[in-house]
Amino acid sequence: MKLIAENISKTIRGKKILSEISLELEGGKIYGFTGPNGSGKTMLFRALSGLMSVDSGIIRWNGGVLRRDFSVLPSLGIILENVSLYPNLTGFQNLKYLADIKGKIHNKEIREALKRVGLDPDDRRTYRKYSLGMKQRLAIAQAVMEKPDVIMLDEPTNGLDDEGVEIVRRLILEEKERGALILLASHNSSDISLLTDIVYRINNGTLREVKGKGEIR
Repeated sequence: MKLIAENISKTIRGKKILSEISLELEGGKIYGFTGPNGSGKTMLFRALSGLMSVDSGIIRWNGGVLRRDFSVLPSLGIILENVSLYPNLTGFQNLKYLADIKGKIHNKEIREALKRVGLDPDDRRTYRKYSLGMKQRLAIAQAVMEKPDVIMLDEPTNGLDDEGVEIVRRLILEEKERGALILLASHNSSDISLLTDIVYRINNGTLREVKGKGEIR
């Protein structure tokens, strides 16, 4: 199970946001991405998922070509910045609505996903009444509930208390053990050091490996 980017570039309004990036990522590993705000982390996730086209280069998934053979990665769980769900639905109802789009999972799996992030499936509060931390937990639950092959998490511990951080870190490691290919962008250095196998730093749209094979380089 491999996700490969070959020399991908993207320019928006005259600014190059991704520049000749090449990557080879495989299942059962967690890849960390660090860099200052605006460096290109979120845009890289958008490109690798298929949510954004690139100007040049190719993205391959298990032999197929992204945005030629499929519009987005066929088995993807993702959270990006500013996740927003339906304000008048409960957490369970939100996930049920999303799950019904593909029909891959049912109530049992939805309830399990909520419990994994420490939320009560029977909580009748609507999303608009959730705290920031509860909203973040729900976003993570939707990303993993269908047990996707690829999981992309942009600042997954943002807004979480200490208990929430531990729950989410444990969940991420469980997904790695399951064999998922995980991409993690975080400003939290502990997330990166504790969870990732390989770390890349993005700056001005360019990418370099800063940790690999267990050593900083």
